[in-house]
Amino acid sequence: MTGSTANKQIARATGTVMIAIFLGQITGLVRGMIVARTFGASPELDAFFAANRVSETLFLLVAGGALGSAFIPTFTGLLARNEKDPAWKLAAAIANSVTLTLSLLAALVALFAPQVVRYALAPGLSNDPHIFLLTISLLRIQLISAVVFGLGGLFVGILNAHQIFLVPALTPALYQLGIIFGALVLAPSMGIYGLAWGVVVGAFLYLLIQIPSLAKLPDFSLLTSPFSLGLKDSNVRQVLTLMGPRLLGVAIVQLNFWVNTWLASQMVSGSVTGLYYGFSLMLMAQAVIAQSAAIAVMPTFSAQHALGQQDEMRSSLAATLRSVILLALPASLGLILLRQPLISLLYQRGEFDERAVAIVAWALLWYAAGMVGHSIMEILTRAFYAQHDTKTPVIIGMVAMGLNVVFSLVFIRVFEFIGWMPHGGLALANSLATALEATVLFGVMRKRLNGIEGKYIMRGMIPSMFGALAMSFIIYGWLYLGQNLSVWIITPVGVLIGGGVYFAALWFQRVPELQYMVNGVIRRLKKS
Repeated sequence: MTGSTANKQIARATGTVMIAIFLGQITGLVRGMIVARTFGASPELDAFFAANRVSETLFLLVAGGALGSAFIPTFTGLLARNEKDPAWKLAAAIANSVTLTLSLLAALVALFAPQVVRYALAPGLSNDPHIFLLTISLLRIQLISAVVFGLGGLFVGILNAHQIFLVPALTPALYQLGIIFGALVLAPSMGIYGLAWGVVVGAFLYLLIQIPSLAKLPDFSLLTSPFSLGLKDSNVRQVLTLMGPRLLGVAIVQLNFWVNTWLASQMVSGSVTGLYYGFSLMLMAQAVIAQSAAIAVMPTFSAQHALGQQDEMRSSLAATLRSVILLALPASLGLILLRQPLISLLYQRGEFDERAVAIVAWALLWYAAGMVGHSIMEILTRAFYAQHDTKTPVIIGMVAMGLNVVFSLVFIRVFEFIGWMPHGGLALANSLATALEATVLFGVMRKRLNGIEGKYIMRGMIPSMFGALAMSFIIYGWLYLGQNLSVWIITPVGVLIGGGVYFAALWFQRVPELQYMVNGVIRRLKKS
């Protein structure tokens, strides 16, 4: 596969995934609006989000990032070499291992749930006996979802390796629908417990939507072979070996989230919820921009590495980074400038009052500052995993996350000294540590590939910076002029004029990515 052909394939796949992820993020926004209206920034919702952190950690440790970094490169490499039988035996063995491991871990955490909440997760919540017992109960319910998500995460990897991206990318939307079901249908009679059961419903929807696509694969029947962990299989051992460092890396990242929850639970009520919503809003934009590209590019990177196509991989990586930066920079500034009216528009109703808006907006300000770093890191880590190198990103990530903890403690004190809400310091620490991590990863990969076409990337960044600067001035002026208008006018008009100015600036500077996109739309309209 030539570099040009690979880049076109990546672009098509990215477009498909981007649309699906965008739908998922819209569904997530609706879910957030419904949950915020129902529960506000209450101690009960703090308990729910804290409990959700445990099941999310288990899933990410065993099946999420670890499988994506270890299973997909090995599985794709076998398919690229037309070794289908070993590939599917590997998938079956990993499916058995993931299900068994997550089931045992979930049972263990459920047994020691009181100790987990009191000493490791959210000691601040244990000051109120009612909230403490509530957090334990919510934790145990949501552990079911971790096991289901584990198998679903493996199915996502199998489909992506076969260049099937649409259905796997729709799975987050199904998960959000489960939570919406819990909030609308179950919560009126079950309270916050209905939200926890909604998580379980969403996990099953996440898994089941993939079954029809899996069943259509020609060798799917091999996945249902007799139970075996395949420990004697060299491919299984390779995946487990690759998973080791990545497992440690995910654990370090999750430890930072636990530290944030631990610290925020001891701040003013609503701080845990504020961090969750602020990070989620940043992540929604980052998912559409960077995760979509990362998901689409991973199988191509893996195939290029398996076939020894280093020049093609360098070209694909440079093109992907340039495109991601082109979108992440204006999104970051847009969220920073429009954060207050955006959050008011989305969430301020019912139990979610002005105080809750201020708490979430403050977290979003500092999280949004790190969007470019998060987006670049999302792509670069996939390049390392495609090269069967999970150690380098983990080592760099461990140092960065260690700095994150130090930054968190320092910024909390600084923010308190200034008189600012201290949970913003936790968000700033995350953004700064991620930016440093992305910088180091870029330097290492540049050396490994004998360059990443830096001049080509920079030629895309300069127009983006000029466009983002013009966009910021326009949005700032609009906010000043429209300060007395309804958020229903300020927010959408701000997004439209800001986006319009940015893309007009790119068009004026003749940025090729924008011209390709516009020409593609025109061609499709003509065909229609």
